[in-house]
Amino acid sequence: MTATPAIEGWFTTGPDPALLGSRCTVCGTVFFPRTAGFCRNPGCAGEEFEEAELSRRGTVWSYTDAQYQPPPPYLPRTDPYEPFALAAVELPEGLVVVGQVADGYAVRDLRVGGEVELVVETLYTDDTGDRTIWRWKPVTEMGEEADQ
Repeated sequence: MTATPAIEGWFTTGPDPALLGSRCTVCGTVFFPRTAGFCRNPGCAGEEFEEAELSRRGTVWSYTDAQYQPPPPYLPRTDPYEPFALAAVELPEGLVVVGQVADGYAVRDLRVGGEVELVVETLYTDDTGDRTIWRWKPVTEMGEEADQ
C-alpha cells in the first residue's frame, strides 16, 4: 500500500510539503492551481509560465465550517459524517487558497490573521493505499505548530 496525492501535481508530499502553482514569466503573477495558455492578469499578455512552489505558511483570511453532509455523489470524510473546518489562507505570494483545516482542529482554533502551515494528511484510503490532501494547520503565537 502506498500514499498518493488525491489531486496529482497540486502539492508535494515530502518532509516540507508545498502547493505547486504557476508564475507568469512576463509579469510574475502567481496562480494556484497551475495555469497554462494565457496570463489571467488583465494587464499582462504573457503566455509562458514556470512552476512555482508556494510558501508553506500563510495567514487566515477567512474561515467557516461544513456542518452539513454533502449530497451524492460526494463522499463524506467520515462515516458517520463529522463537520470539519475550511480556511481561506492568504499566502505571501499574494493569493488566497482555500483548504480543509488539519484533523483535530476546528473553527474554535482559527482567527482571522492567525498563522497556519501546510500539512499533508490522509483524505481517504482505498484498495491501493492512502490518498492524501493538503490541509492548513494552526500555528501558535510562539511560532510553533499548535498541538491538539
